[in-house]
Amino acid sequence: MVTRIDSPADVSPQQQAVEQTLVDTVVASFDHCEDPRLRQVMVSLTTHLHAFVRDVRLTEPEWNRAVEFLTAAGHITDDVRQEFVLLSDVLGASMQTVNINHQAYENATESTVFGPFFVEDSPAIEQGEDMGFGAPGEPCWVEGSVRDTNGNLLAGARIEVWEADEDGLYDVQYDADKRAARAHLFSAADGSFRFWGLTPTPYPIPNDGPVGKMLDAVGRSPLRASHLHFMVTHDDARTLVTHIFPEGDPIGYGDSVFGVKESLIKHFEQQPVGTKTPDGRVVDGTWSRVRFDIVLVPAAQD
Repeated sequence: MVTRIDSPADVSPQQQAVEQTLVDTVVASFDHCEDPRLRQVMVSLTTHLHAFVRDVRLTEPEWNRAVEFLTAAGHITDDVRQEFVLLSDVLGASMQTVNINHQAYENATESTVFGPFFVEDSPAIEQGEDMGFGAPGEPCWVEGSVRDTNGNLLAGARIEVWEADEDGLYDVQYDADKRAARAHLFSAADGSFRFWGLTPTPYPIPNDGPVGKMLDAVGRSPLRASHLHFMVTHDDARTLVTHIFPEGDPIGYGDSVFGVKESLIKHFEQQPVGTKTPDGRVVDGTWSRVRFDIVLVPAAQD
């Protein structure tokens, strides 16, 4: 059975007038809003929402299904899982908001999506320590520096790092109170940092809820490109939220939340069994290493 798709061109002038009158009436209902920014947002939202409904000639069963979808997203959301963030991510709205609010500036490191699995109470580690805390995965030596776009090395920058384990799960997906494959450290006096993490691997976003069903219905993969999260803060710079992605990842720009940027793709160099580590650690098996030099926008430009 082929679904009939009505075209806006088939709508009579009389019907168009009825529909436009409703749009104008709803828009006018915001005339007395005292907050100009709120009024701007609500008028634009209303205008675009009605344009969408009219463009696709939305049916009542489709409208009901949309309400059911949003209700299901609310029911599955809790302190650990945020289905509405996931929905924003897979529609590219999260990434577009990042693009608008963190515009490219000189040679500064680019931003990307925050993701739904950041938590505030990450454990502190010292330089060269392991943020894995026993999470399964291949060890990865991560090193780099933090400076601003003027070339000034930034000591004391707080570097939050978190990632999924080799099974594609974050610590909080096992247990809301568990902490593994996440930590924070501070850049040294010379702006440098180094720590042990895990070699990133691809994993699916949570796809057992309404967002996963939507992706399946439209033939899209839930897989995220392999990545390691960073959030870097310093008093003299704009906060950076970003990832780094291993080059050669088969998911690549097919990332389900559209977070991959060319400048964030890094060379994770695989190390054979028995290769000496930079800190003399004994690794039972293979490991990898990557360098990530972070450049922050000065606070004065924020």
